[in-house]
Amino acid sequence: MSQNRTFSFEFFPPKTPEGVAKLRTTRQQLAQFKPEFFSVTFGAGGTTRDGTLAAVLEIQGEGHAAAPHLSCIGSTRDSIGAILQEYRNHGIRHIVALRGDIPSGMVGIGEFRYANELVAFIRETHGDWFHIEVAAYPEYHPQATSAAADIDNFVRKVEAGADSAITQYFYNADAYFHFVDAVRAKGVTIPIVPGLMPIANFSQLARFSDACGAEIPRWLRLKLQAYGDDIASIRALGLDVVTELGDKLLSGGAPGLHFYTLNQAGLVSTVWQRLGL
Repeated sequence: MSQNRTFSFEFFPPKTPEGVAKLRTTRQQLAQFKPEFFSVTFGAGGTTRDGTLAAVLEIQGEGHAAAPHLSCIGSTRDSIGAILQEYRNHGIRHIVALRGDIPSGMVGIGEFRYANELVAFIRETHGDWFHIEVAAYPEYHPQATSAAADIDNFVRKVEAGADSAITQYFYNADAYFHFVDAVRAKGVTIPIVPGLMPIANFSQLARFSDACGAEIPRWLRLKLQAYGDDIASIRALGLDVVTELGDKLLSGGAPGLHFYTLNQAGLVSTVWQRLGL
């Protein structure tokens, strides 16, 4: 069973020399778990394009598989085409294709409106060269007009040529299983790997969650809030919650786990060991 599971770790491109050095250390610690790949995020409107490429090439140079994120909002077919060609020239075979957030102040959204258009463009220009990963939202995309519309959006990405999907993080396993059942009922067969976000800092988690539509269950929010600045208690509760969630997901048949590391190894390593992976 476990041989067919996919485990991966996500990083963001560091902006300073200190950040680059820290990410190297984090990567060394996480590489011992032999993940399927490391993914690297791409800033709104392509703001981290060079940083994403640099991080991906360094990961690849260390002998690991790397999957750059590529968001298309605000981009042209030519600019996306150039990035894809650059990745292909470097032997990258794996892309996480996203619509991306519209940066504040951006006028005009470019030639791609939705991620399914990006997926179709990658297939049209590169055939099967890239393994294409797309995003899934078990609690639905914050801008979706309805749950049904969001399911349809996901199905369109799969029909456009996606190979597999990674979900937004969540803390309610039922949301994931309901989402998977709903898209399976629409004929989707690709693997949908749940994303796990360790809990290190409550205010940061609340900020992220409000922005991306991920729900922090009321009981968990109130407990974390009650700890105030007691970081040790926040982390201890977070480790219990995330480990139990990972266990429930894998026991329920999830095809692996994708860890949102925030460029930190400690909590992810502890969850990994507790899950006995």
